[in-house]
Amino acid sequence: MSKPRISFEFFPPQTLDASFRLWETVRALAPLDPGFVSVTYGAGGTTRKLTHEAVATIHKHYGLNVAAHLTCVNASRDETLEIAQAYSDVGVTEIVALRGDPPKGSDRFVPHPDGFADSCELIEALAATGKFKLRVGAYPDPHPEATDTLSDVTWLKRKVDAGAHSAITQFFFEPDTFFRFRDACVAQGITAPILPGILPIENWTGIRKFAARCGTAIPGWLDDTFDAAAKDGRSEEVATELCVDLCRRLMAEGVEDLHFYTLNKPHLTRNICAALGVTSATPLEHVA
Repeated sequence: MSKPRISFEFFPPQTLDASFRLWETVRALAPLDPGFVSVTYGAGGTTRKLTHEAVATIHKHYGLNVAAHLTCVNASRDETLEIAQAYSDVGVTEIVALRGDPPKGSDRFVPHPDGFADSCELIEALAATGKFKLRVGAYPDPHPEATDTLSDVTWLKRKVDAGAHSAITQFFFEPDTFFRFRDACVAQGITAPILPGILPIENWTGIRKFAARCGTAIPGWLDDTFDAAAKDGRSEEVATELCVDLCRRLMAEGVEDLHFYTLNKPHLTRNICAALGVTSATPLEHVA
């Protein structure tokens, strides 16, 4: 089995300690030669300026292909397109176009009066500029707002028709979850690449709560596995083994690209990549 193509997601820092952690993560993972790295937006667009600064710095000083997250939340169409233009001005050519989560304290998305109504409108406007390769989100487990079992497939088809080049899925815990979604997308005529989102389980208690909030199915066997691992002091070893097994099972069924949600903690992701044959002995050199 050949080694996979990889990519990583980072999030922008909001404190000094978090800033050190981001740059340590970038330096640790950049030598693995990812096809791209993405940088998230905070809920409600709260890290807009920080995201732009992180994207520009990673692109300029680390020589990585950066895909900047861009959402529809709390901004007019003109403001959103100005942000996109600012990315283009610093040489960024990829955007992860998303509707975005509701602002803190709100339980549903409400479009800005002069903003984009949904991700498809945003994608169409960005595609019309001709400046970006557009990636979008996809949901192998039903999105919390999905109206039926095919809703997420239908939305992804709309995004691709609007101009998306590829999709990155929400994380999932079992390979069959991804395979069912991929097959349903093919059945609906979706030909754009769908990259599985992989979340190394750094802390099962925290990841479990996050999964419950975003609608990711939680297999009962994972609770039992991590309960036993915690008692034996083997949580990190078990997390690595489980993630490597998930990736290998995906690859055995034709998956060639893996997108890792790093949570700005590189250790586990780097070990998983090494087990999959993705390594580098070349130290990272800053780009002038």
